[in-house]
Amino acid sequence: MPLDIDACRRQRPYSDREYIGRALWALVQPLFRFSPRVLFGWRRFLLRTFGARVGRHAHVYPSARIYIPWNLTLGDRASIGEWALIYNLGPVTIGDGATISHRAHLCAGTHDYRDPTLPLLRLPIVISRQAWVCADAFVGPGRSVGEGAVVGAAAVVVGDVSPWQIVAGNPARVIKERVLRATAEVISP
Repeated sequence: MPLDIDACRRQRPYSDREYIGRALWALVQPLFRFSPRVLFGWRRFLLRTFGARVGRHAHVYPSARIYIPWNLTLGDRASIGEWALIYNLGPVTIGDGATISHRAHLCAGTHDYRDPTLPLLRLPIVISRQAWVCADAFVGPGRSVGEGAVVGAAAVVVGDVSPWQIVAGNPARVIKERVLRATAEVISP
């Protein structure tokens, strides 16, 4: 059976309220994008105004692109770096202390390739607390990255990542376990 691209384009995958919200968010984007780098509180305020759940001391850099703020949950002290793309058609949860590095891409939307009309699928992504998605990495729809895990630079996550694992490559594969060193207290004489 051939693809029905016309039927795909006629679909309305969002409610009227979501279309209006996306239009308003687009109008506000310059206030977000051109804010000075140090104004993390201002960007937290804008995100919260549009329905994002943003924790204390979260850092979102001005060049980060967040498609649908009300689909974002960002934990305490979490960070979204420069030029990161949060394509959150579905819910994206970034846990406490988690880091999304520069140019990382979290993609919470895809299409059902089995259906000739290619309906939109809005699948959630969960980045657990203390996890790190490194520069240029991609996390696909419906995936989770476990607590303390590291997704290496330019890795492509197409399966779930277990807690405290380090993954790298395309597709991402486990390369080792993440072990944190104890912080030694330095005592000066």
